[in-house]
Amino acid sequence: MSKLDSGLVAAPQRWLLLLHQLPAKPSYLRVKVWRRLQGIGAVAVKNAVYVLPASEQAQEDFDWVLKEVTEAGGEAVICEARLVDGLTDDEVKAQFNATREREYEGLTKEARNLAKSLRKKITNERRVEAKARLTRLKTRQAEIVALDFFGAVGREAVDGLLAGIESRLTEEVAERPMPDRSKAAGPEELKGHVWVTRQGVFIDRIACAWLVRRFIDPTARFKFVPPKGYVPEKGEVRFDMFEAEFTHEGDRCSFEVILERSGLQDRALQAIAEIVHDIDLKDEKFGRTECAGIRTLFAGAAVAHSDDEARIAAGSTILDNLYAYFGRKRG
Repeated sequence: MSKLDSGLVAAPQRWLLLLHQLPAKPSYLRVKVWRRLQGIGAVAVKNAVYVLPASEQAQEDFDWVLKEVTEAGGEAVICEARLVDGLTDDEVKAQFNATREREYEGLTKEARNLAKSLRKKITNERRVEAKARLTRLKTRQAEIVALDFFGAVGREAVDGLLAGIESRLTEEVAERPMPDRSKAAGPEELKGHVWVTRQGVFIDRIACAWLVRRFIDPTARFKFVPPKGYVPEKGEVRFDMFEAEFTHEGDRCSFEVILERSGLQDRALQAIAEIVHDIDLKDEKFGRTECAGIRTLFAGAAVAHSDDEARIAAGSTILDNLYAYFGRKRG
C-alpha cells in the first residue's frame, strides 16, 4: 500500500492565531468577543489566544474580531504559526472536533425526536410543521458543517437522519421512513474496489473495513482522505463520509448499511452491528450491555495508533474475538 493510501504523508498544519487583550470596560465586550469567536469556530489554546486552521476565510474572520477589539480600546494581533512544542497539531484538531461533536450530538437528538413524531400517519398540518422543523435543522446542520474543519464524528448520523426525514415527508404514502433498498448487492459485486473513507477512523469505519476485508474482499485496499474536498477516482467507493456510496441511512450506521447491502446473513454479524450502532450513534437503540467495555477497547486502539491502517488492524482483532464469541453463543 502506498503512503498516499495509508495517509502517512501529511504536511504540518498551518494555523492562524489571534492574541488579544480587552479593556476592563465595557463589561459586555468580553462576552461579545467570545460569542464572535465561537461563531467563527475558533478554539482557545491559551488564555486570550484563539486558533483557526489557516485560510483566507479564517484571516477575514479574525480581521473582523481584531477590528472589534481595537475599536473598543483593546489590543490584538494575528499571526500565522506552526506548532513546535507544547501542543501538537492532533491535540488542537481534537479540540475542534470535540466542539463539533457536541453540536452534532445535540442536532442528532433533535432529528431523532422529529423522526419519532413522524412514525404515525402524517396529516397535512403535521407535515407543514415537520417541514418547518426540518428546515431549521438543515440550516443548523449547514452552520456546523461550515465550521467542521477536520471531519468530526457525528456528521454522517445527522445526514442520514435528515435524509430519512425528508424522504418520509415527501412520500405520498408513507409506510416506512427507510430509503429504497433496490441498490442491494451481493459480496461478489463489491469486490475489486478501493474503499475510501475519512482519516482518523473510529469504530464505525474500523468495523466497516473489517467487514469488507473478512467477508467481502480479502484483498480490498483502503484510502484515507481529508474530510472535505475529495473527488473519488474510477474504481473507488466511499464509506462513512459525506455523499458516500455507503454511509448512514436513516438511523442506521454505515456498518449496518454495508451489512444489509452485501446480503450477508449472519447472527454474529448482526450482534456486532447492534454494538457498533449503539456506540457510534449513542442512542441505546439496541441496549447492548457490552458497549461500555468495547468502546474503551476501541478508544485505547485509537490512542495507541495514529495511523489508520494500524487502527483497523487493532480494531479487527477486537472484532474477530467478538465474532468468535457471538458465533459460538449464537446471537
